[in-house]
Amino acid sequence: MTRYRYSVYGIGVASDTPLALPAYTNYCLGDVECVTAPAAASLAELHGAGPDAQARGWYHHASLADGSTYVRWDEIGEFVVAADGRRITFRQLNASSLESFQVYMLGQALSFALVKQCFEPLHATAVVVDGQAVAFLGSNGFGKSSLAACFLEAGHEMLTDDLLFLWPSPEGVLAYPGPPRIKLFRGVARRFLGQAGHRGGMNEDTDKLIVPIGGDRWCSRPVTLKAIYTLAPPRDACRRIDVSVESLSAREVFVELVKGTFNRRLVSRQRLERQFGFVGALTELVPMRKLIYPRVIDRLPEVRTILLADLDRVAGFATAAPAR
Repeated sequence: MTRYRYSVYGIGVASDTPLALPAYTNYCLGDVECVTAPAAASLAELHGAGPDAQARGWYHHASLADGSTYVRWDEIGEFVVAADGRRITFRQLNASSLESFQVYMLGQALSFALVKQCFEPLHATAVVVDGQAVAFLGSNGFGKSSLAACFLEAGHEMLTDDLLFLWPSPEGVLAYPGPPRIKLFRGVARRFLGQAGHRGGMNEDTDKLIVPIGGDRWCSRPVTLKAIYTLAPPRDACRRIDVSVESLSAREVFVELVKGTFNRRLVSRQRLERQFGFVGALTELVPMRKLIYPRVIDRLPEVRTILLADLDRVAGFATAAPAR
């Protein structure tokens, strides 16, 4: 029986175990129930997924006969997401910390539930500048969280790290808060947040820490999205000595947003049609530019200054709602 209720990404989350999330609010766009699996057998065995289902290194994924999805991260946990996305059955593996396990459940696993409920999350991190969200779009290792930490150092609020949930409103496109934490490499955490120890690690293969964000550093409410900056891959910026913000054509914006989906595993025709429709509408509603900068930690305050100046030049966009 679920005893705890929370909200994250504008979604109501009911759980039979405590989660590091803010308390439930009355206005939620969808609901997900998180339930601990029985202790008798692995979820793969219980649901017939097989231990090597579509294994990619330490990550495993399988589509099940009833429309549900099985996912596992070795040494972290395994999950079954119901066909309608309204239930996640989970099992934490002994090798993982609670902080690490919840990062995977409330990010990677939850993304399957969001897509199954016809939502389209983006792979982006967002901060709040003058009451509006500014998002950094990019793949793993592109520097989204490090750039956000630099904004936190300057007094801006954190909205979400890694998964960005957007929803239309009469005021514009709303960006919703994620879990109150950020994932940072130890040196970045020390440089911008003044802390690097006594934090949970992501997994044994990375130096990233899971740093909780609270108080005046975290925004707990949805805010309108002012702009999206897609980050150039580090390999494309390694030879650059300058920082630049470049305009993109509508076609380039569309491509970047499609590439920036958080979940690439669910590829049914209906999902792809919905995704293309959402991205097409978002292209017309929110300004998006390309940010190119050398990945040097001491240059990040300069990047922040240039972005703040660019935001002052962002023209207003229409506030009509993109189709769901």
